[in-house]
Amino acid sequence: MEKEYDVIALGELLIDFTMNGQSEQGNNLFEACPGGAPCNVLALLNKMGKKTAFIGKVGRDQFGTLLKNTITEAGIDAAHLVVDENVNTTLAFVHTFPDGDREFSFYRDPGADMMLNESEVDEAFVGRAKIFHFGTLSMTHDGVRAATKKAVRAAKEGGCLISFDPNLRPPLWSSLDLAKEQMEYGFSVCDILKISDNEIQFVSGKEDYDEGIAYLQEKYHIPLILLTMGRDGSRAYYKGMRVERPGFSVKTIETTGAGDTFGGSSLNYIVEHDFDSLTEEQLGEMLTFANAAAAIVTTRKGAIKAMPGREEVEALVQG
Repeated sequence: MEKEYDVIALGELLIDFTMNGQSEQGNNLFEACPGGAPCNVLALLNKMGKKTAFIGKVGRDQFGTLLKNTITEAGIDAAHLVVDENVNTTLAFVHTFPDGDREFSFYRDPGADMMLNESEVDEAFVGRAKIFHFGTLSMTHDGVRAATKKAVRAAKEGGCLISFDPNLRPPLWSSLDLAKEQMEYGFSVCDILKISDNEIQFVSGKEDYDEGIAYLQEKYHIPLILLTMGRDGSRAYYKGMRVERPGFSVKTIETTGAGDTFGGSSLNYIVEHDFDSLTEEQLGEMLTFANAAAAIVTTRKGAIKAMPGREEVEALVQG
């Protein structure tokens, strides 16, 4: 059947408050940056000319309005963004350390994103995507977990490729065992897995990345695994191949959205190529572009509004 959307994503849409200096009184200033991993991924895809849509929930408040407007301006179809009458939009305060690393404080007890329920997922709509993308933040609580699993089933029935990013945020889970269990669900259903260096160590219990990936491949037979290693670059594991490309050296101010930019760039490449017959050369090309796009995003605040265009990424790759 003809696919109307390149990628449909489901999950959290929230405001990331990132530190932005101090006031004259010496108080910390925070900047309200629209965020949430799934829409960060979609925003990059839209910058590359792809057609995307989002399924999720915000509150009927100023932040919810801001988020809906932001993703609509980014070109993401927001027809399936639900507004909750009772629960506020989810907020995250991002405390940045001098080395650019960060720590999150979440205001999500509850937050609107976790109130999405099964009845609000339109199965026919999900099936209209070439790729369906999700993460684990929509798996932290029962109702939204059921909604996510319904969407995954609909995507499988609709013949979509399934893309999964575990996106581990320990403060949001009642226990790390539950986080691991939901990550394992994602591994069991996905065709494309984007996983970070610390996440592979968490789920496999192995220090060595290759050993951790081998464990996942043996257990879940995931066709394509993409491993991100921060400034050290990334690797792709596909049909017995292991391809690695280095990162790019840039002046990083904060790393928010870098992994999502990498993920979105990879999905963009997959939409443009035959997923069943990727070559070693193509995988390398995909990683180099994704590494460069991610590097650019670390030089800017926030993610959705910070996404680079194709020319800018290619300039860094050539540079």
